[in-house]
Amino acid sequence: MKLNLPNQITLSRLLLAIIFFVLLSQFSIHRHVGWKMDLCLTLFVVAGVTDWLDGYLARRRNQITSLGRMLDPFVDKVLVCGAFILFTSTEFVNRDLVNVTGVSPWMVVIIVGRELLVTGLRGFSESRGKPFAADKLGKSKTIIQMVTAGWIMLYLGHGDLTQYGCWMSEVKTGLIWLTVLITAISGISYLYKAKDILLEESE
Repeated sequence: MKLNLPNQITLSRLLLAIIFFVLLSQFSIHRHVGWKMDLCLTLFVVAGVTDWLDGYLARRRNQITSLGRMLDPFVDKVLVCGAFILFTSTEFVNRDLVNVTGVSPWMVVIIVGRELLVTGLRGFSESRGKPFAADKLGKSKTIIQMVTAGWIMLYLGHGDLTQYGCWMSEVKTGLIWLTVLITAISGISYLYKAKDILLEESE
């Protein structure tokens, strides 16, 4: 089967995500090398751009496929969840035993748990012939997560090296809490959206 261009771009984002994970896992605050984090951030931004590009091309060229509808959100989840999971690595814990990313394991549980919940609900709903498309809140959640992850990497690469470090840290903290809040609300929203079919199944 020949993949169309939008799906090829989606798969290229998966490859970028793998390279990004490898590079991010090599970073350590104990041997700070700013250019490595700059490279991670660049790869992450490029991957984010391809997320918009594949959707745009699929709609413009009328090439929306079942594979693309499954693959695109899957790759997005891998990229975002993977980034936040790696942010909890011990390589980001300083000598005071503080994780400088500001991301706690329980926050990652909420982020990953929400994605697993929505994926399960979508599969359950569509298996019964009922569409379960992403809503505006879900799309906004993805954007906020990507902005937050990008800002964390920008802070890790330069926050402690400039006069704006304190300001960047405060913004980072605010974005992280906003991400957790929007992610939780989005998960509850999707659960409410699927309540009818869940109630039907329980009867």
